[in-house]
Amino acid sequence: MKAVRRKSRWSFYWGLLPVVSVFFAWQGWVWWSWVSAPAIDPKTIESEAESPPAKTIEVKTGSTGQEIGATLEAEGLIRSTQAWNVWARWLSLTKRGGGFQVGSYEINPTEPMTEIAAKIWSGDVLKLSYTIPEGWTIEDMAEYFEDQGFFKAETFVEATKNVPYDLFPWLPKDLPHVEGFLYPDTYLLRSDRLDAESVVSQMIGQFEVVALPVYEQSAGEKDLSLLDWVTLASIVEREAVISEERSLISGVFHNRLIEGMPLGADPTVEYGLGITQTADRPLTYEEVATPSPYNTYINAGLPPTPIGSPGLPSLEATLSPEATDYLYFVARYDGTHVFSRTLAEHEAAQAEIWNERDSQ
Repeated sequence: MKAVRRKSRWSFYWGLLPVVSVFFAWQGWVWWSWVSAPAIDPKTIESEAESPPAKTIEVKTGSTGQEIGATLEAEGLIRSTQAWNVWARWLSLTKRGGGFQVGSYEINPTEPMTEIAAKIWSGDVLKLSYTIPEGWTIEDMAEYFEDQGFFKAETFVEATKNVPYDLFPWLPKDLPHVEGFLYPDTYLLRSDRLDAESVVSQMIGQFEVVALPVYEQSAGEKDLSLLDWVTLASIVEREAVISEERSLISGVFHNRLIEGMPLGADPTVEYGLGITQTADRPLTYEEVATPSPYNTYINAGLPPTPIGSPGLPSLEATLSPEATDYLYFVARYDGTHVFSRTLAEHEAAQAEIWNERDSQ
């Protein structure tokens, strides 16, 4: 009788075991579904205006998986550090040789925990955007990068003096810096490569892709070295306000070079003195007479380096100047210029523009 009761008891336990196993498995699945879900359920967001902002998380060298999880939970980006640690262990077992990658990550609380982990595991770091307009100088860029919080202005300036001939052997020899070869464009840069040297290399690399082929295909047509081409194009870039005049301005400069005349370009004087003239504060006679390697009123020929970053239209116009007999031009105050063939015509145009300016 006792044996029958003992057998019945064990039969009950064995019959109960699947039920208990299913119960705990179900409980575990419920728990995991909750802890691995987004910290903020996207279904609860009714409009784009209510969308929670993404947060930037920095994973530093030496950070452990537990530390990353604790940071994510503290920032409200995951629901459970414990669940994160479980998943991190699973990743280390199934993806041998990998690991969480150093860098900055943009993470939204509407992302599931497993997707966040995959992003950091694969190194899908935040990409930062920066835009360099045509005509900007190294100094302009340096100030911009510091304002953006990328790095100090002086750090960028110093980086431009370390000419990377090992990466770009085509760069002209003996450059004091890479002014003119930092191609103006909009760029994306991985946050884990956010340093001045990487930015310099990225911009020179873009010059190599976009601008250098233009020169290589047309170099035989014009007697300009690579350095002379970029230098003259940088002056054209600074002088040409409207695109329709770009090739004509290039033509005037080519004529003056052929005649052995000084270019007489205000932007070169400004570059040499580190100043910027305006309509209300033009260059003075004293400034124009100040000796400088970049003063093209005093010195014939081109200055020693470019004076900024020319865009593709100015580079192309420098190789294809408009055929003209003009030797002079003077700026109006609307972005256009008056072009002249003789010095007398040029001086008359200057007087007329100044009179118009004084009468306003």
